[in-house]
Amino acid sequence: MATLEDEQFKGSHSVELEICNKDRFNKGALVEVCSDEDGFHGAWFAATVINQISSGNFLIEYKSLRNDEDTEFLTEVVDSNHIRPHPVHEAVNHFCALEEVDALYNDGWWVGVISKVVGKQKYEVYFRGTDEEIVFKQSDLRRHQEWICGKWVSSSLEGIFKN
Repeated sequence: MATLEDEQFKGSHSVELEICNKDRFNKGALVEVCSDEDGFHGAWFAATVINQISSGNFLIEYKSLRNDEDTEFLTEVVDSNHIRPHPVHEAVNHFCALEEVDALYNDGWWVGVISKVVGKQKYEVYFRGTDEEIVFKQSDLRRHQEWICGKWVSSSLEGIFKN
């Protein structure tokens, strides 16, 4: 059960992210965009910033999502709370069971947890939101990180000890 303090933290945290991202992205920047739409909550999709529309609002073009007619890539205006820079590629030799990862699935990056190492380059990933387990090649996985006020923060203990 959320307390008033929890709600106040969420509110102040959202404002902090908005301030950090409001004018951060330049035209042509490679970014990731999240959606609040049913079925897509929590997924991040690659996009390019086309233009800044107003303070905190950007016109973006998705890299893999297409319009209804499938004639061109989808464009939309999104606010800065739904945008983050594209993470820098990090080479990973292997993942471990229970490690939090992002899995490339249905054109977006979805947060999951390694539930089983299937083979040298294959992993079973559990998704809390859908209660599904899907096998992925290592090339379709990356370590999960959060973009917090201008900095990538690792979700693993390893990231804590590197800094």
